[in-house]
Amino acid sequence: MKRLVVALVSAGSLLISAAALAQTTPAPATAPAAAPAQQSASTAAPVPGAKRAACQSAAKALKGQERHDQMQLCMAQAHLDCLKQAIDQKITGPQRKDFVKSCSG
Repeated sequence: MKRLVVALVSAGSLLISAAALAQTTPAPATAPAAAPAQQSASTAAPVPGAKRAACQSAAKALKGQERHDQMQLCMAQAHLDCLKQAIDQKITGPQRKDFVKSCSG
């Protein structure tokens, strides 16, 4: 039973990581003029509730306590991902709190 839970948590984390990687776009190496436009796009607030919906769909097949546990782990991972994104973008103070709150949904 423990192995099943560990496998589900690992799979959920991989799904969230893959979704986060799919959302990021690499910066063009040959177009320095595009950097300011890309920076403003990356500081825009993410779609509210998108990560929560992803967590709900990941835990859809589970029931009871396993579903609850998976949701908690998934949302904690989403919060951590948003915090890392805020740190990378050098957002500080109350703006960081608002960013993380709006990002994780």
